Amino acid sequence: MTTLKRTPLYSVYQHQAKLVPFGGWEMPVQFSSIKDEHEAVRTRAGLFDVSHMGEVEITGEDAKKFINRVTTNNIHKLTVGQAQYTLFCYPDGGTVDDLLVYQTQENGFLLVINASNIDKDIAWLKNQIQDDQVQIVDCSEETALLALQGPFAVEILQRCTTFDLAILSPFQFARNIDICGIRTLVSRSGYTGEDGFELYVHAKDAEKLWKQLLQAGEEYQLVPCGLGARDTLRMEAALPLYGQELSAQISPLEAGLGFAVKLDKGEFIGSNALLAQKEAGVKRKKVGIEMIDRGIPRSHYSIYVKDQLVGEVTSGTQSPLTKRNIGLALIDSDFAQMDQIVEVEIRGKRVKAKIVPTPFYRRARG
Repeated sequence: MTTLKRTPLYSVYQHQAKLVPFGGWEMPVQFSSIKDEHEAVRTRAGLFDVSHMGEVEITGEDAKKFINRVTTNNIHKLTVGQAQYTLFCYPDGGTVDDLLVYQTQENGFLLVINASNIDKDIAWLKNQIQDDQVQIVDCSEETALLALQGPFAVEILQRCTTFDLAILSPFQFARNIDICGIRTLVSRSGYTGEDGFELYVHAKDAEKLWKQLLQAGEEYQLVPCGLGARDTLRMEAALPLYGQELSAQISPLEAGLGFAVKLDKGEFIGSNALLAQKEAGVKRKKVGIEMIDRGIPRSHYSIYVKDQLVGEVTSGTQSPLTKRNIGLALIDSDFAQMDQIVEVEIRGKRVKAKIVPTPFYRRARG
């Protein structure tokens, strides 16, 4: 039996939250209820422990050249203090992982990868080194990551620092910021569709930061949140989850992530396959579906048009915000038009749904 890993915050919430296995980790799925935590993030603020994510430092005189070769986005668009969403691909265009890249110095980068892919990604990265002068260091174990998300995230975090958070735009960050007396990398980013911050600290400081943030957010009714709400929030925002919307069998172009694939930047791993895919037209597309009949679409449920199998659901849930049953699906491009009626096979019965625009939720920007 495999022993599940635990984050530095496990002892804080082990008796407060419902814990589940996730990607090899024992993680909180909920503290109160998924619905209440979801609503808190949409209307006030929520605090997540996402310390299971992996962090990898890549440094050296060839770091930028190396990262540009192994990722789909254009790393040359970054400057120190900026982050970028990107992907690793196999030569056939399938996805190794999706990730964030932070440029921390001229020849230094921090890569944040998915928890279940840490060992695979690092082995894959090391296998891509040719004559590159780079150092790859896994710093996942000594790094904790907290996500403060929601409309009041700025007000809450500003109470904990003299640093002016307003100067950070989305996908910008600052290092060595004093947050509650703790040295923190503060990133204006998240995975919920809301404004907010991801806070990287040394593992030994995670417990203090967690408690101080909850205290600072009391008057804003800040609540701790689990992976359940994180999933429903990212679903409403139509954000991909590796293993569902992305996999070795699903390319970034099929997943609707062409904005992060820069085929004009020069050759990178997977670029030839992705270019051929783009020129021929992708045969499958990620779409949003909304149920017409009763039923919740779940991952791997088959999708039909008349009696033709045209794809499958990648993720699905009942939207806590709209109460509608929604899903993301990968279907044949010929059937990917808006308002197309499809049938989802749920427990042997086919029920109607239609293709709708995504994201299902977009926050109002003041």
